[in-house]
Amino acid sequence: MSKLANPNRLNPQLLSPVDPRIEKYMLSLTKATDLPILSAMEKFAHENNFPIVDRLVGIFLEFLSKTISAQRIFEFGSGYGYSAFWFARGMSANGQLFCTDGDAENLNQARYFLQATEHWRKIHFQTGLAQNIFHQTEGAFDICYNDADKGDYPEIWTIARKRINPGGFYIADNVLWHGRVVLENPVDIMPGWTEAILEHNQMIYEDPAFDTFINPTRDGVIVARKK
Repeated sequence: MSKLANPNRLNPQLLSPVDPRIEKYMLSLTKATDLPILSAMEKFAHENNFPIVDRLVGIFLEFLSKTISAQRIFEFGSGYGYSAFWFARGMSANGQLFCTDGDAENLNQARYFLQATEHWRKIHFQTGLAQNIFHQTEGAFDICYNDADKGDYPEIWTIARKRINPGGFYIADNVLWHGRVVLENPVDIMPGWTEAILEHNQMIYEDPAFDTFINPTRDGVIVARKK
């Protein structure tokens, strides 16, 4: 996950893929996952303007992890572990979840939130450039999850796709980029990021080795299943 604060708030140009009233209704159905640790992590995100996938997408990530009984997951960009918590909930008890982030403080924050949970023992959290850590980590993965800096999305897809097990998933957040993917001359967070996301999405949909779908919840989550 990019460590940039969320600059999308109060930007009238941007689009919400799902009507906020629909999202509110969907959230009202998720009371069973209203755990104290989630509330604490979400409060931290709100108070620090830190972008996270939020609860609806988190539940979706857990669902995908459970669907294939994931044993090994690699995250490109983990922030302070919010998405990792959801993936870990869906993994098998002896699963391995490899987390990465460029900011050592996010590792400290993840440890603060997660070390007391049963999931912390599944997590291997390293700081540095996610692509470098990926190259240094051996083996194939059931899920590769991409929430790194958006300009790196095409590169990450290119290296990740080769190491996903058959039947496994490539998942990426922010692929609708708050509507910038359909806006003319959108105001971008960083130069070239919208173009990188558009290229990334097109590459995945054109790859004959994967079946692909975009879930429009929150900011768009692409899921590509390796055939």
